[in-house]
Amino acid sequence: MKKYLLLLLVALLWSCSPEADQPKPIAAAQYLNVAYGDDPEQTYDVYLPAGRSTATKIMFLVHGGGWISGSKEDMVYLVQFMQLQFPQYAIVNLNYRLATTTSPAYPKQINDVAAAVAHAGSHYGLSKDYGFIGTSAGGHLSMLYAYKMDPAQHVKLVCNVVGPSDFNDPSYLGTPIQSEYLPYIGSEITPAYLSEISPITYVNAKSAPTIQFMGDTDPLVPATQGERLEDKLDSFGVSNEFNIYQASHGDFNPADSQDIFGRLSIFLAQHF
Repeated sequence: MKKYLLLLLVALLWSCSPEADQPKPIAAAQYLNVAYGDDPEQTYDVYLPAGRSTATKIMFLVHGGGWISGSKEDMVYLVQFMQLQFPQYAIVNLNYRLATTTSPAYPKQINDVAAAVAHAGSHYGLSKDYGFIGTSAGGHLSMLYAYKMDPAQHVKLVCNVVGPSDFNDPSYLGTPIQSEYLPYIGSEITPAYLSEISPITYVNAKSAPTIQFMGDTDPLVPATQGERLEDKLDSFGVSNEFNIYQASHGDFNPADSQDIFGRLSIFLAQHF
């Protein structure tokens, strides 16, 4: 009987100890192919860091492919980069509905980005501070969302890799991307419509800090795109950085790729 009472007393004391009251550490987790809409293409992968909280920021990754192809699998290398360099952030790598001649990219793709942001922002108990990294068409969608679709300024940073920002750029008119891809973006090719789908149109003094990486011989997205966006951001005093390399459309050599990751790391550390 005495032994039983002693064990009961020890159990009671342990249950009241500070160690017993401590919550278990939150482990890292990942959820693949999370549906944020009814269409099979409306999915994302989410990577949640260990020890996450309501202060954990979310980085959204948006793939390219001329609005008509590509998938979130194309951005796995950036998931790995973010997990290695910035393990404190959550990562959402998203798919969106691809365009066809009968179902153009605009506005369904930017609506998909908005839906994915709303879904991820409300399901994991994380911060409402967001960042975007987009490549090519994904860069266009990232900037368009950040500059146009985020009136509350939740987006704190945008990284654009070879994405178009101004479809009315004279250097852009008559290029392969205009003749080959613009019919998939929307039904109208007028200056007013091109302004509507151009991220540069919506830049203002509250726009998110932006970093750009482009090639000087890109036949799809001329370097003037980056220059024009840089000038517009500068005119409003928005922190930004424009980097140009001897490259075509995203075919950066290993040294340039290393430089890009280094500059992106510094920009992220400063602004996100």
